[in-house]
Amino acid sequence: MPYFCNKYMILEREEIARDIYSYVISCPEAAAVARAGQFAHIRAEGYTLRRPISICEIDKEKGTVRIVFEIRGGGTDKISQLTVDDYMDIILPLGNGFSVKEIPDEKNTVIVGGGIGVPPMCGLAACYSNVKAIIGFRSKDKVILEKDLKRIGADVTVCTDDGSYGYNGVVTQPLEEELKKGKTAMVYACGPIPMLKAVVNTANKYNVSCEVSLEERMACGVGACVGCACRINRNGENLVLRVCKDGPVFKGEEVVF
Repeated sequence: MPYFCNKYMILEREEIARDIYSYVISCPEAAAVARAGQFAHIRAEGYTLRRPISICEIDKEKGTVRIVFEIRGGGTDKISQLTVDDYMDIILPLGNGFSVKEIPDEKNTVIVGGGIGVPPMCGLAACYSNVKAIIGFRSKDKVILEKDLKRIGADVTVCTDDGSYGYNGVVTQPLEEELKKGKTAMVYACGPIPMLKAVVNTANKYNVSCEVSLEERMACGVGACVGCACRINRNGENLVLRVCKDGPVFKGEEVVF
């Protein structure tokens, strides 16, 4: 899969929740080959290491990519200061994205996102026609991309830990309710490790295939430094693979949590 390193113009910038920013970037050559689940590696001025940010949406016709990220330190804070008509120094698209399956009309696809793990699920939702999205947050003020997922065509259930909005509880509760119906062909998830482990266990319980996108700290972003290693059990063999190069998407049953 080719990737590109360049400075790309920012077309749109919006703070969609406190300390969470959405950017639309003009990068036609990258948008043409990008897939849901891949990520961008963004340079923050004054910092040595780039910041990995999931690709949220891809518009191949317009030649744009959308990213959504939360400020979690000085680097992402610096990136968030870029505005419309500025240029963002990016390497993209990186990693292996989600696999898009042929799903029978009578079946659906369930996508599960937790917190800042929700953005890559938007691009994936656009790949299917019958999608159930289950997204979880700590509280109402942290909810993002609900309207975007509905715009794309997903049936959305929002969960909050404190019950301040939507379903009061964690994402695995409505996930299990959906899987009990026996109409789900595929489950995809991105979010905190405890959530991913619970999603995989729930999917396994109902014999539904599952893919998860792992989040790890990264340095090079292209597999050279092996700083983002994860444990995988594939065909009975224990492996140490790189989230940036071999992932970030893996089959759920292969991940050793």
